Amino acid sequence: MNTTSSSHSSGSSAAQVRWVIATRESRLALWQARHVQTLLEQRWGQPVGVLGMTTRGDQILDRSLSKVGGKGLFVKELEVALEEGRAHLAVHSLKDVPMELPTGFLLAAVLEREDPRDAFVSPRYPDLASLPPAAVVGTSSLRRLVQLRARRPDLRIEPLRGNLDTRLRKLDEGHYDAIVLAAAGLKRLGLAQRIRQLFEPEEMLPAAGQGALGLEIRTENDELRDALAPLIHRPTWLAVHAERAVSCALGGSCSVPLAAHAVWQGEELVLHAALGDPQAEPVHLLQVRCAAVVQDTAAAQRLGQRAAHQLRALGAEAILSRVSTHA
Repeated sequence: MNTTSSSHSSGSSAAQVRWVIATRESRLALWQARHVQTLLEQRWGQPVGVLGMTTRGDQILDRSLSKVGGKGLFVKELEVALEEGRAHLAVHSLKDVPMELPTGFLLAAVLEREDPRDAFVSPRYPDLASLPPAAVVGTSSLRRLVQLRARRPDLRIEPLRGNLDTRLRKLDEGHYDAIVLAAAGLKRLGLAQRIRQLFEPEEMLPAAGQGALGLEIRTENDELRDALAPLIHRPTWLAVHAERAVSCALGGSCSVPLAAHAVWQGEELVLHAALGDPQAEPVHLLQVRCAAVVQDTAAAQRLGQRAAHQLRALGAEAILSRVSTHA
């Protein structure tokens, strides 16, 4: 396991650091960790360190995640650092966090969500509709693949792995006519000018948790759990728990082309979910909408379970069976 400790931006010695944040070493992951570091230092007035790590998910770039172990490859090494006491919390893009955490770990906080939408990025074309037939679009997300094929079955969808900067470089080198990325990462790194088109949720439904940052800790660390509680953005917390409950109820992983996105309308949480079959020609999307007054985590999860039940009623089981066979 390749791990490197980044310097503490506070300039303090390790002995003075109250907590250490474990993070991947990509530019975006480090931005996210340092954002949380700043929030904690401002609130508690004590230095917080950052431990940068290279994960298996960062190292294996020649195969899709669904073929090599799923999104958990991005978080496993960080969890080991928490288990061994080298770090106290891990900062994740929530859409990369497995739906069920290992025993001994919990999601302690979810910060206010950045833009949850997907972004169309291209040096030559202003939007998806402008792409010529057989144009090459890069994404390794099955969720994006099925939704792109549903809208433009004439396109060639090709795998695209690597961190955000790597994906943009491959696009600029001419390997793709366009790529689709999460808008949140581009905006956080000051790259919003690369976005040519933002897909509204009705055009391309986001992944569960997309745009939100999740803070993971060890279950027994009650002091840290209490310290992180003020960082919880309650509307985002409830929305992402509804979204993740859909995935959890359907065995969601990166090998399942599932989308789930919840928005608030007054006190009511409105949840949309979609499931597609990447092997189908043409692609047919199963889509549902559920809404409920949601005031706590349990109610949010029930809403997600209801959406999953409705997807099963529409035929989700057959798609899930085919996907697991080909995974």
